[in-house]
Amino acid sequence: MNSILLIAHAPLAQALRQCALHVFPDCEQNIAALDVLPNVSPEETLAAARITLELQLRAPRSQVLVLADVFGATPCNVAQKLVDGARSRLVAGVNLPMLLRAVSYRNEPLEALVQRAITGGTAGVMQVAVAAPQNQARRKHSDQDIRDHQQ
Repeated sequence: MNSILLIAHAPLAQALRQCALHVFPDCEQNIAALDVLPNVSPEETLAAARITLELQLRAPRSQVLVLADVFGATPCNVAQKLVDGARSRLVAGVNLPMLLRAVSYRNEPLEALVQRAITGGTAGVMQVAVAAPQNQARRKHSDQDIRDHQQ
């Protein structure tokens, strides 16, 4: 079974982990989180990340999907030094839909899991239609700028 390692600016990694455990309380052992603190050097963060990853890889035939928050930032840079492409893969730009999709499909092969995570992350971002305020009819378009939302 695959594990997931979240590496993100504090407190995002732990917060995402808690959200995932709210939905999937049975997967506590499969989701690890490392919050990158502003006053900790990248070298110290990398050392902590290596320990966390090794704990996730202890089980025979285990693989880890590493999810980082922002490409090019310290959490992602640290994660890039961790992953080997065989037993671990990295996806940057983590969001909650991505994480929930990854947890849902954690039993799939690692390459498929990467694609599921990316799909979940991108499909989870959408513009939501603006509903008419309660008890008010929606006005028809006029010559006003459509971005003008004042009533």
